[in-house]
Amino acid sequence: MENVLRPLIVVGGSVVLTLAVVWLADVLLRRADDRHPDNPLWGLLRRCRLPLQLALCAALLRGSFEQAKIAEDHSAGIAQTLTLVLIGSVAWLLVRIATAVVEATYARYAGAHRDPARVRRVRTQVTLIQRVVTAIVGVVAVGAMLLTFPAMQAAGTSLLASAGVLGIVAGVAAQSTLANLFAGLQIAFGDMVRIGDTVVVDGEWGTIDEITLTFLAVRTWDERRITMPVSYFVSKPFENWSRGGSQMTGTVFFQLDHTAPITEMREQLQDILRECAAWDGRDWGLAVTDTTPNTIQVRALVTAKDADDIWTVRVTVREHLVRWLTEHHAYALPRVNTAWAELPPEDDHPHPPPPIVPRTGRG
Repeated sequence: MENVLRPLIVVGGSVVLTLAVVWLADVLLRRADDRHPDNPLWGLLRRCRLPLQLALCAALLRGSFEQAKIAEDHSAGIAQTLTLVLIGSVAWLLVRIATAVVEATYARYAGAHRDPARVRRVRTQVTLIQRVVTAIVGVVAVGAMLLTFPAMQAAGTSLLASAGVLGIVAGVAAQSTLANLFAGLQIAFGDMVRIGDTVVVDGEWGTIDEITLTFLAVRTWDERRITMPVSYFVSKPFENWSRGGSQMTGTVFFQLDHTAPITEMREQLQDILRECAAWDGRDWGLAVTDTTPNTIQVRALVTAKDADDIWTVRVTVREHLVRWLTEHHAYALPRVNTAWAELPPEDDHPHPPPPIVPRTGRG
């Protein structure tokens, strides 16, 4: 009877105690979240219930497993398994806690500051910090798991002795990876590019969608994702339209006939912008910027609060002005002259024709 009750008491007691402690912690976190609704940390920490249950149950079973006297012939293997589960669950718990702290910090900062550029910069930094913490915890957890095996402990001395040679070999082999790693840290804390920035890279216009320690994803206007190594952004020039503010100025060019009604076009442009919700009202203008023997170049200048709106304003102005010219001033559109050129008018006193000199042959 004792052989049955003892395992039930040990295992059942560990499970019940784990559930009770986790339930109590969840109740305390819920009350703290209700008392401090402006601080999202307590609500985010409630996501740690599952790794906390696993870590606490593994720790209790690891400490009381010998008293249960279950499968004594395999006690070493079971103890080793519980130790590995305990290390992995603790690492998982630490990652969840770090993620909750980082997200809560970013949420409070974003709520207190209205500058989109600063908010995007902090978001980029906390995202990379979260990834670094996750990587460090993962590496330490894997190292701790390996050290629980006796063979790995015995090989520790030889590994340390050859660490210098291995470091040189790894540094040469992973040169590009390390370059991307340091470039990612430079981007995060150098404020070169942030998540949400509008950029032009290799002729592609898009928005920064994701930044990691090794690569950067650009989401283009047609929903494509361009993945590029972060080292590209610290070694080559690129356009950042969100740097120093999101406001933008755009231009629309027209090739028209010399007889185009510039004054009326200017008035029509103003009417179009008044009806365009994407125009921010900061500035506008229309001027003739160039001329050729057949056409003139007319430039319409408009402004908007960001890159998306400037695109909307430009296409709206281009569409409405072309339609207005077609309907009311079709003669202003560029055309190819196919009629014969008119001769200049004759003078009142034309000059006499030059005398004809007869040609003489040889003889």
